[in-house]
Amino acid sequence: MSAYELAHEYETVHLHRDGGAAKIELHRPETMNAWNKQFGHDLLDAIRTVTADESVRAVLITGAGRGFSSGADLKAGFDPTPAGHPDVQTVLHEVYHPIILGLREMPKPVVAGVNGPAVGIGCSLAMASDLVIAAQSAYFLLAFVNIGLVPDGGSSVFVPAKIGFARAMEMSMLGERVPAPKALEWGLINRVAPDESLLADAEALTEMLAQGPTKSYAGTKRQLNTRVYTGIAEQLELEAQIQQEQAATSDFVEGVMAFAEKRPPRFSGA
Repeated sequence: MSAYELAHEYETVHLHRDGGAAKIELHRPETMNAWNKQFGHDLLDAIRTVTADESVRAVLITGAGRGFSSGADLKAGFDPTPAGHPDVQTVLHEVYHPIILGLREMPKPVVAGVNGPAVGIGCSLAMASDLVIAAQSAYFLLAFVNIGLVPDGGSSVFVPAKIGFARAMEMSMLGERVPAPKALEWGLINRVAPDESLLADAEALTEMLAQGPTKSYAGTKRQLNTRVYTGIAEQLELEAQIQQEQAATSDFVEGVMAFAEKRPPRFSGA
């Protein structure tokens, strides 16, 4: 039985504590933890809270219900630009990027306990963590291409760094599910656990890290961030720029309509 206790209940995120370990639970289970405006702000605040709290020595991120995160909530939509297109760039700048950089720059280890689908920005969130443990039935999906968009949230950095150019192109261009066992084989994630023990295993790993040499972990993150992820802020800016270009295309409109109508999209390349 979990020893974690609820420390703060946001509208869409629950923050739990067990000694030096913190657990951020994505909590929109009715949408498979899809990201709307409130979700983004709640998650960002939770990340900033555990970062600032010196008594927190390791962090677990997981999802409530059947999934880790299904990505952006397309039903919620986006605020419009002056030209009338979805303003995805502002959301990326103000919310998504601080979340992703907050995880990478946090001077303590972050574990992603992927309990189900990790899709789109949900996949990016998992990839931004330091260690990823996934349930046997979980899968990872860069679904952006399926609605005429491009990877964002740092996926164009994290995925090729983990699995190489060829497989990153496959995930990004084909938009197909990568089941947890294949993700482990590819090197996209660290461990696979039986569905029924995923949460317990993820919590145990987080608690072990919380009892470890925190400053050593922080130093290791600084080293590997510098070696592998130098220039990540500039890449996030490029993602946002290209994503905004895609949000103004007819293919994006068609992709969202097809998603809502549960039919294959009919892209025109425009």
